[in-house]
Amino acid sequence: MPRYVSAVCAAAAATVLATATSAAAETGPEQDNFLPAMVHSILHLDIDPPGANDWNCRPNAAHPRPVVLVHGTYENRYNNWARMSPELKAQGYCVYALDFGDTDDAAVALAPTVKGYGDIKESSKELAAFVDKVLAASGSGQVDLVGHSQGGTLARWYLKADGGANPADPSKNKVRKVVQLGATNHGTTMSGISTLADKLGILEPGQVSVGKAGVQQYEKSDFIKELNADGDTVPGVDYTVIATKYDEITTPWQSTFMTAGPGATVRNIALQEGCPIDLSAHLSMSYSPRAIGLVERALDPSAPAAPCVLRAPAF
Repeated sequence: MPRYVSAVCAAAAATVLATATSAAAETGPEQDNFLPAMVHSILHLDIDPPGANDWNCRPNAAHPRPVVLVHGTYENRYNNWARMSPELKAQGYCVYALDFGDTDDAAVALAPTVKGYGDIKESSKELAAFVDKVLAASGSGQVDLVGHSQGGTLARWYLKADGGANPADPSKNKVRKVVQLGATNHGTTMSGISTLADKLGILEPGQVSVGKAGVQQYEKSDFIKELNADGDTVPGVDYTVIATKYDEITTPWQSTFMTAGPGATVRNIALQEGCPIDLSAHLSMSYSPRAIGLVERALDPSAPAAPCVLRAPAF
């Protein structure tokens, strides 16, 4: 009897452990702006944005490709997408979001509440595995990627180096559309901070404390040179690049814009184009109703025109 009881207990414990391991992450509430979302994510670690990561979701005829949301540097899947994710879900999309880039030894002050500070090339492998998981779960042949800041740049590296695109046959690309918000496509001066650090010789040593991704996104970094060595785009992908004139992180703000190469299309959009009262800056732009509307139009040209709503520059 004791041996039987022990076996039953062991089996029960294994079942509980398996259930806990496979259980979906907690879903956080919808937020109107970045600051409350950031605070909530600090108090509630490892949570999904509302509407994301329903692994039973099946794309419909109107929106046949799942949407994968890729966060920025020092952000996470919740605080970056706590407004856009439920908006896209309400429009009938299967929405997914991941955390990445928290596996190096950088002494980031807010770790483990922030992600995306590790080597972008390693983060690309995490994105590749996540996209494969989404494709397998949804039964789709392709996804669309929506990336904020580093997330948009990471999407490009994934296309270039880690299987997101098939140069020999673009019809076999795993990605059809890339939509970016404030992406560091051609690097950044960080409002002059990175430039100054480079001139003082402290930029590279700084990655020990702030993470490699921040240094890789400097406009003169080897990573940025390698990313753009063969042009901005890959064949078979439709790119939409959304910028804000009040971006204090991706600077100069026009550096996010791209030029289409063979077999690709690029649409460069300033958030304030036709809406000067939207003063959203870098961190707040993914919460802008106009930016969300532009993303929806990029994913589906039949979507309604993006609204014009007064927004503050920061939080």
